[in-house]
Amino acid sequence: MGPVSIERSNVKIVHLIPFDAARQCMATVVGMEDGKYRLYVKGASEVLLAKCTRILQDPTKKVSDVPMTVGDAEFLNQTIASYASHSLRTIGLVFRDFEQWPPMDVRSAADDRDEVELEDILQDLVFLGITGIQDPLRDGAKEAVRACQGAGVIVRMVTGDNILTAKAIAEQCGILSPGDVAMEGSEFRELSRPQMNEIVPHLKVLARSSPEDKQILVTLLKDIGETVAVTGDGTNDASALAAADVGFSMGISGTEVAREASSIVLMDDDFSSIVKAIMWGRAINDAVRKFLQVCHF
Repeated sequence: MGPVSIERSNVKIVHLIPFDAARQCMATVVGMEDGKYRLYVKGASEVLLAKCTRILQDPTKKVSDVPMTVGDAEFLNQTIASYASHSLRTIGLVFRDFEQWPPMDVRSAADDRDEVELEDILQDLVFLGITGIQDPLRDGAKEAVRACQGAGVIVRMVTGDNILTAKAIAEQCGILSPGDVAMEGSEFRELSRPQMNEIVPHLKVLARSSPEDKQILVTLLKDIGETVAVTGDGTNDASALAAADVGFSMGISGTEVAREASSIVLMDDDFSSIVKAIMWGRAINDAVRKFLQVCHF
């Protein structure tokens, strides 16, 4: 295989389906030399694996697949869990071939190619592979979390990552301690309001979450009297940033939507800058209180 840019330019791409946080994957449809079409999908590994019914017979040879056995699925799930427990973000790679595009079974619901819904065709997939990507903790992240906790600030992680990956990272940076609660967004959404109110004070990690989960968490914390600050860089974070008492967006990697929804923009994208902001804010607050006390007397 040559440079990726050259490989990509030599492929006939007929349809792009962008990443969506709700379905946790994205897809690309390419035209094959034999006149068929192949749908390549990448996304949350355990989600895509559950939709696979076939697997490559021998990855070192031509692309031919065989039915996936229970043993294959168990081995792959164990691999995903092993990667995730070592703080690796796992991404599943799968595909499916079609005789034509759009497929006949969805043509009646979508006369235009751009209207094909991925949910309608995301089934009977062929498993291709799993990648494990590690995003190392930034220098000073662990110390910044510890400084926040020392100042009475509770740090929580809300992420779209696998629960095992999220827990491993949270433990590394000191967010998750013994006795704290970590759960997936789907489980969180099933809780009743009284159950949410009971668990939220102890909830430190929310994995495989949707944008709505983050906003709900912010609202619940405010309802129990907490002052809430939210950090985010994506368009999906905008609702939570706007709902928080203070929203911190990223000035370098953040989207325009996130920056507009936030109260403060971190120009260096560094979590430790939040610690400085808290320090300066408290210093100003103390100075104002002293001034008012002097005036009162």
